Amino acid sequence: MEKIALLKCEDYDVKTIENKLREGFELLGGDEFLRKLIPINSKVLLKPNLLSAEKPGSPTVTHYSVFEAVIRIIKEYTDNITFGDSPGFGDARKAAEKCGLIEVADRYGVKFEDFLDSVHVKLDNSILCKSWNVARAPYEADVVITLPKLKTHAMAFFTGAVKNQFGCIPGTQKAAWHTRMPDANNFCKMLLDLNTLVGTSFAILDGIIAMEGNGPRKMNTIIMGESLTAVDSVAVSLIGYKDPLDIPVLKEANDNKWGAVLSKDIQVVGENVEDMLVTDFKLSRTGGSFYFKNQVVNDFLKGMIAPSPVLIRDKCIGCSRCYEVCPEKPKVIKMVKMDGKNKPTWNMSQCIRCFCCQELCPNGAIETKHSLIGKILFRK
Repeated sequence: MEKIALLKCEDYDVKTIENKLREGFELLGGDEFLRKLIPINSKVLLKPNLLSAEKPGSPTVTHYSVFEAVIRIIKEYTDNITFGDSPGFGDARKAAEKCGLIEVADRYGVKFEDFLDSVHVKLDNSILCKSWNVARAPYEADVVITLPKLKTHAMAFFTGAVKNQFGCIPGTQKAAWHTRMPDANNFCKMLLDLNTLVGTSFAILDGIIAMEGNGPRKMNTIIMGESLTAVDSVAVSLIGYKDPLDIPVLKEANDNKWGAVLSKDIQVVGENVEDMLVTDFKLSRTGGSFYFKNQVVNDFLKGMIAPSPVLIRDKCIGCSRCYEVCPEKPKVIKMVKMDGKNKPTWNMSQCIRCFCCQELCPNGAIETKHSLIGKILFRK
């Protein structure tokens, strides 16, 4: 049984977060647990969620106070600490500078890794993907601690501890994986394989302020533990998913015996899940799926019921980021003149529904919308 610490934390005061994290580690086994997790002088890499260049405190990226609190604790066990990510858009260092992580890292002597240097490796015990190019820094670290945000996601329903390691794929190579894995279930198998390859050791998920669709949602929670799937399972239960198997990555983890997913296999310590539930959280999608032996029928129905990106015209600033991050070749998005600016339109017959455009829009100008059939089937 996997032990997961569920903590209540109501603000981003660094000392408060540090105390909460220390409380969580104590619940998980205290100093003995930490010494096992972080052997003396081991090389620890912190993997924040940078996504893109966002201002400090943005709910789309790891908060600098969570980052600092983690460093304060880890430095008691090793001075060999680095951090890094490969954002979905833009320069990694600029992203880390803008959201405040570089300033914190410099104060504590923590080195930044841009994840541009990659290594080609094989994964023999994979679920799906055996051949990889991954960033060298996380692959060669002794301990990888992931620091995700709690966010909804239009393709994967939810993004947290497991999906955060997608940033270990260098730069534009992430786009190729989206193109290769347009099916959500295969994409999630790939994420599980990636975490096996990197050897992600521990997760501290920030849900103090979560991301609900395109906007922030205060949830006052931190979830931490060694099992990434157990952390994510507790997180999705807090936002209203009654069955963790409705989440593609958790269903794949359970089906492939990759990690603890079901409540019977997870011991939650600290706060009670029932006391931390958010009953009106706006879910990206609800559970429900249909499978047919005929792949043509299956693909046709998926195209009819899958959500689609929709532009909110008055929010669009015409920056073209959506066009730039679209992984398909040729691009699914075309910029056309609207309201005096170039704004996106989509060729939905070619769109793979990766929702990179929605996730990386700097102004929240893209939402997802189901067809009428999709609303009925997904009970939305």
